[in-house]
Parts: sequence; C-alpha cells; structure tokens
Amino acid sequence: MTDIKDEEVLISCDGLVKIFKTEDVEVMALQGLDLEIKKGELMSVIGKSGSGKSTLMNIIGGLEKPSAGKILVNGICLSDMTEKEMVSYRKKTVGFVWQKSGRNLLPYLSSLENVESAMSFMGIKKKEKRKRALDLLEMVGMSHKKDSYPSQMSGGEQQRVAIAVALANEPDILLADEPTGAVDTKTSNMIQDLFRYLNKELGITIIIVTHDIKLAAKVDRVVMISDGKISTEKIMKAQYKERIESLSDEELFLDAHEEYSVLDKAGRVQLNDDMLEAAGIDSNKVKIKVEDGKVIITAENS
Repeated sequence: MTDIKDEEVLISCDGLVKIFKTEDVEVMALQGLDLEIKKGELMSVIGKSGSGKSTLMNIIGGLEKPSAGKILVNGICLSDMTEKEMVSYRKKTVGFVWQKSGRNLLPYLSSLENVESAMSFMGIKKKEKRKRALDLLEMVGMSHKKDSYPSQMSGGEQQRVAIAVALANEPDILLADEPTGAVDTKTSNMIQDLFRYLNKELGITIIIVTHDIKLAAKVDRVVMISDGKISTEKIMKAQYKERIESLSDEELFLDAHEEYSVLDKAGRVQLNDDMLEAAGIDSNKVKIKVEDGKVIITAENS
C-alpha cells in the first residue's frame, strides 16, 4: 500500500472520536479513526450496521463535529469552523446523495427545477443556471425527464437526478449514502457505472458509504470500518482499472483488489471476524512471533 503524498491529500482524519450521549448511556461510534483520502479518489466505506461508517460520512460532510481528534479538508480544520462557516462548507464543498429520494429531491419541483434550486445560492444568472442544469441532467442520462416530477420517475431515475442535484454546486467531494439500497440490480449497476464515469470526467472525489459488496467492488479503494476504526483496506490492482468495463461481477469481487490490514499510529492491527475464525482464534490472547521477516499470529492454544 502506497502512502499518500501531502499535496495529494484532500481529507485527513487524525484520531477521530465520536461519542453519542443519552441520559443512560454513552456510545463511542468512532474510536480514534485515522484515514487519508486523496483528491480525485473513487472509494467506498463499508461496515456492518453500527460500525461507524455513517458517522464518518456525517463528519466529512460537516453535519457533525468529532468529540475528539481532527479532520482537515483542503488543509482546513472543520472543528475550528463557526456554524456559519460550516453551512458554507456544506453548500460549496460537499454534494450529498442520500438513499431515500425524499432527502434528495423536492416533490413539487421537476427534475430541471430541482437541479436549478440547488444553485440558488451561487449567484449566477438564470440563463447560465438553466444551461448548467440541463448539462448535468444530460451527464447523468436524465435530460429526457427534465420536466418530470419525482413521483413520475422510478427509484433509479430519482437517484440519477439526485446525483445531478448533488453536483450542481460544483463540489470537491461527493458523498453517497447507500445510493443503491432501494433499487434493483440492473439499476444498481447503472448507478455504479455512473459514479465511475463522473469520477473520471470531473475528477471529483467520490466517497460511497455502503454495505453493498458488489458496489464496493467497482471502486478503486475500499475502506472497511469495524468498531469505529479502520480494520482493512482493499486497493484495486492496476491491471483491473484499465479493463474494468469488461470484467464480470465475480472477477471484480474475487480478484480485483489487494487486501491490507491497517496499522494505527500505535502500531495496532485489527483482525476481522473472518480472519479470527479462519485462524481458530476464539479468545483475547494470541501468540505472535516473527519468522523470516513475517509476523505470524496464532491462537493461544496452538
């Protein structure tokens, strides 16, 4: 795994901690998470329910602030921002695509009007706004539905319009939360291909939060979160990037990525459930030894 050079880093998460408090209990959603995301990267964040992936997305999107640790975007610390600055950040730097279309589109506006409304704060002329909205609908393959209302479109069509809305403010980052969670397999594949196309054409950084392994298989980098920390990463092999369009889902899922476990800054590594089961490890104690330059971890009773 190659380290990211400082000039390539768009998002830097350093020891992120997020604690949610109620009257009776405290829940630690993120537990010292470290992550760097480079400019123009196409990646997904996956994990089980409650793993912290949505919390991470909300922090990157400026919807929440961490309880501890720092997050820098373009070298600027989000935790130091005032509420007014945070609102501006959400409007200008981040585009959101939510799973439920009700969060993406206004039901009383047409597709074209929805995209135009997202540009209201940009201060551009009506004619220029109309042209950009039409261009975006064309880019996502929805120009033929420019006058249709959300209720007149399928779930997949609504999601593609939602992507156009998210791109209206020319963001540096596109955050997609379970974007294929409510559509069929054919539509899911279409949305997957659209994200890859937009990443290539616009050079925009796209972060997809999902538990859909098939969707994750089509991105360049997969980050897996477990118990509020990064556990493993999968990096797409160079030879697969060049011919991804011709690969089957099975090829992408089985062999397209190289998997790495992630060491945190304290030198700790997290083993996921599959690794523990395969190694026969069922306690909190393991044997560790170094042989021929390799670190070997075995069960306590081996």
